Amino acid sequence: MNTRMIARSLRPIARTATPVVRMGSVRAMSGSHAHENESFESFSTRYEQFFGQVQDLFELQRGLNNCFAYDLVPSPGVIEAALRAARRVNDYSTAVRIFEGIREKVENKGQYEAYLNELKGIREELGISTKEELYSS
Repeated sequence: MNTRMIARSLRPIARTATPVVRMGSVRAMSGSHAHENESFESFSTRYEQFFGQVQDLFELQRGLNNCFAYDLVPSPGVIEAALRAARRVNDYSTAVRIFEGIREKVENKGQYEAYLNELKGIREELGISTKEELYSS
């Protein structure tokens, strides 16, 4: 009997309540693809600038995740900026993992070797080894 009384008393509240729709969230989602049609040069410039300003590990890893999510291999300039950022925030393991990311993104071993050769100077300057060099038996 008590449950019937409670149910009857709540019906008017349920009928008068109207859902609230917020339009602001739609606008925020529509701007999420702002970089959809950018050129490779502007992509490279944007990420070189981003990694040049990174101040903590979270920013660095977020930037790397976003950068490697695109359907392209980042330019050596972007990789150099990311490596410098990794050393600036004192995270050697992320610097090593950047090369693992390149190895997974390129189409073949020759392209990976070309990246390693291109970035040899910065690797020596910053003292960064690849995973293969660290775990060679």
